[in-house]
Amino acid sequence: MLLSICIPVYNFNVRGLVSDLKKEIGANGINAEIILIDDASDESYKKINQILQNEVENFIFLEKNIGRSRIRNLFQKYAAGEYLLFLDCDGKITEKNFLKKYTEFIQKDQDTKVIYGGRTVLGRASGPEYYLRWKFAIERENLPVELRLDKPYLSFQTNNFIIKRDVFEKIHFNPNFQKYGYEDLLFAMDLKSEKISIDHIDNPILNNDLETSTVYLEKVAESVESLTKILKDESLKSKLSEVKLVWLYNKLPFKPFIDLFLDDKTLYALKAKLLRGNVNLRYLDLYKLGLLIKKMK
Repeated sequence: MLLSICIPVYNFNVRGLVSDLKKEIGANGINAEIILIDDASDESYKKINQILQNEVENFIFLEKNIGRSRIRNLFQKYAAGEYLLFLDCDGKITEKNFLKKYTEFIQKDQDTKVIYGGRTVLGRASGPEYYLRWKFAIERENLPVELRLDKPYLSFQTNNFIIKRDVFEKIHFNPNFQKYGYEDLLFAMDLKSEKISIDHIDNPILNNDLETSTVYLEKVAESVESLTKILKDESLKSKLSEVKLVWLYNKLPFKPFIDLFLDDKTLYALKAKLLRGNVNLRYLDLYKLGLLIKKMK
């Protein structure tokens, strides 16, 4: 079995990640190829990573940024493996048998279609300006296997997953959503609609590049824009009805009244509170809800 390791690259030094993967491939005799596609990174990062052209099976540099969904779909054109392992470029391998754990799971269960390994972050935020993103990761993203298995589709993320080639040829990431946010859940729900199960195992990768609170809240706003686009599409909106934010929005009895409460002044105050970092994540939920109500008007 050939495993294609697919890493979309954007403005990040991936030499360490590739080096760790190559070490394990050699040490454990893994039959694997590494493919990198750079999504029009800044020239400084292209220069840093260019040395890898002689270290991996294929390194493609795109002249124009095509976004998180389309770049993942593009790997199907270049990957030769029966299974594709997708890793985020800012991930860090912390287990010496990371690849082996995946391949052994596949060998034990020949019916495996999709596997999500999980994610983790450092035990503490690297500074107060990173605390909000770190807190969200700890409380909402870095779930143990037993909790992920309770909601296998809602807990799926794209930072560290394997998919069988014939499944990926059938179900792609929606190319109409280029901005950050909810492309992973939309993909998971497409899998669910096709009755393709997602296996969850304890094989996390470290998120090595948490954003500052300012950058993170910019990405939150971008994700709400993506969610709004989905909810305004009649063919898609039902797919995300189980998402907490969508469920809250649909349950609101008097949206005009709520809209008055979550006006620009209130949203500004919520954002200021969130930028302080050490707050209850319910304030983040309320902030997202306010943004969604404004966008859905």
